[in-house]
Amino acid sequence: MKLASYADGSRDGHLVVVSRDLTHAHHATGIATRLQQVLDDWGFLAPQLEDLAVQLNHGKLRHAFPFEPEKCLAPLPRAYGWAVVGADGGVRREAGQFSPPQQPLRAPATAEPALAALGGDLAAAGDAAVALDALRLLTLAVDWRVDGELVASHAAPLAVTPDELGEAWRAGRLHGRLVALHNGARLAPRDVAAAPGEALARVARLRALRAGQVAGCALGALDLPLAPGDSLRLDLKTADGQHSLFGAIDLDVAAA
Repeated sequence: MKLASYADGSRDGHLVVVSRDLTHAHHATGIATRLQQVLDDWGFLAPQLEDLAVQLNHGKLRHAFPFEPEKCLAPLPRAYGWAVVGADGGVRREAGQFSPPQQPLRAPATAEPALAALGGDLAAAGDAAVALDALRLLTLAVDWRVDGELVASHAAPLAVTPDELGEAWRAGRLHGRLVALHNGARLAPRDVAAAPGEALARVARLRALRAGQVAGCALGALDLPLAPGDSLRLDLKTADGQHSLFGAIDLDVAAA
C-alpha cells in the first residue's frame, strides 16, 4: 500500500491511502489519523489500511478524491529518530524532523539522498534478517548540508510497503534509479541497490529501536553546485526510469 500525510494545519498531518497509480486517495480517518499510530500498532491497523487500499485501487470508494502531492507533508514529519548508514558502515544520527517535499531551501546546500526505512519495534543487536522483519515502509529522503552541518531533511510524499514495489524489491533490496533534474535539465541517473534491513540492523547494533525510527541507506552525495534561485527535483524510480516509487522531492532554493 501507499500512504501519505496531507497537510491540515497540525504537526503530523492527516493520513491518507493513495492508489497504486497515484491518481486517487482516501482519508484513513476511520482507521488512523497519523502514520505514527499505524507504526505503533502495525499488526492491527495495517491490514485495515490494506483493505482500504484494495477498495481504492478497484474504484469502490465513493469518497475517494484526486491525489495532489503538493498537499503532502513528509509521510512521518516527526520520527523518533533519523540515522543514515554510509557506504563504510558508519552511522550518522540526526534529528528526526522531515520537511515537506516541496518546502523551499533557505540557502544552497549539498544534497545527500538516502533510501529511508520506517521500522517497527526492533531489539538491539539483531541481524539483518530480523531487522528486515521490522521494516514497515520505505521512502526517499534527502539531507541538506552546508559546510558539513545539517540544515534540513526532506522526504518524498509517499511511504510504501515493500510488496508494492514489484520488481524493484528483490531479496530484501531495493533496485532502482535515482533521477535528478537541476533547473529542469536531467543529470546522469544513478543506479541504486540498497538493503534497508542491513541499515536498520546497523542502527540497532547497540540499542533497541522503537516504532517510528527511520534508518537511511546513503545513496551518495550529489556533486552539484546550487545557487540561489535554482531548482532541484529528486525522484527514485524503477530501474528503467519509467515509474516513480515514492513521488518526487521538488525544491526551489530561495533567492538571495
